[in-house]
Amino acid sequence: MNNNRLICPVCGNKLEVRGKSLVCRKNHSFDIARQGYVNLLPVQNKKSLHPGDTKEMLSARRSFLESGIYSEIRDTAVSEVSRLIGNISNPFIVDMGCGEGYYTCSIKNAAENCICTGIDISKDAVKMACRRDKSISWIAATAGCIPIERESTDVITAIFSLISRKEYLRILKKGGFIVEITAGNDHLKELKQIIYDEVYIQNKKPSFVGEEFEEIKREEHKFSFYLKNKELQTLLVMTPHLWRIKKENREKLEQISELTLTAHFWLRVLKKL
Repeated sequence: MNNNRLICPVCGNKLEVRGKSLVCRKNHSFDIARQGYVNLLPVQNKKSLHPGDTKEMLSARRSFLESGIYSEIRDTAVSEVSRLIGNISNPFIVDMGCGEGYYTCSIKNAAENCICTGIDISKDAVKMACRRDKSISWIAATAGCIPIERESTDVITAIFSLISRKEYLRILKKGGFIVEITAGNDHLKELKQIIYDEVYIQNKKPSFVGEEFEEIKREEHKFSFYLKNKELQTLLVMTPHLWRIKKENREKLEQISELTLTAHFWLRVLKKL
């Protein structure tokens, strides 16, 4: 656990490593799991018994991402973070909604001398992420109560993860950055046309997050990719669409031998004023 910027999610005091635990001055204690992560998600901050993605979704996402199909998304985020921290000594980067750690590790590997923390609400996600890189601090926590010290963070990455304006504003340094990637209107539209009886046209763009941030960059990206049936099934399992698909549409998807899909995403960079 190499992050000395962690705070207690109960009282907000600084956490320090004592043996195999993180402890604050009010003696709130959180065990460091044998895998290396720390659960800083108190029961009162949970909305369900097992919040976040399931093991099945995480395993499917790991398999899909490792195939390199989304490498353009990964490289776009990595390139932007590398550019932003170019003149910062030992930058501190927090990847929110880190999942099983694919994007987090790519950012860490490309950013020299950075200190990196991955945060996800799913304990199963950070447990899986620990297997990727022990030098990254992996934390189970919620975006509504980020256990990071005030004004300590140089860059927050939010890759297909919602921005928590109040908490991002609190933990970012003045002049710190948010690198955000969000899905566009046409993202996986071909899959949605099979899953749903009717696909509604949406106007998906990065949303306004307050006057405390200056938008310094916005780019739209699109690319196509081809999947065979087995890969299609993996893609379905890693998305929330899995819970919404009707039985007859699932059967229809199982009959499709191959499909070309669209990846459509927005990159936005925000700077804290």
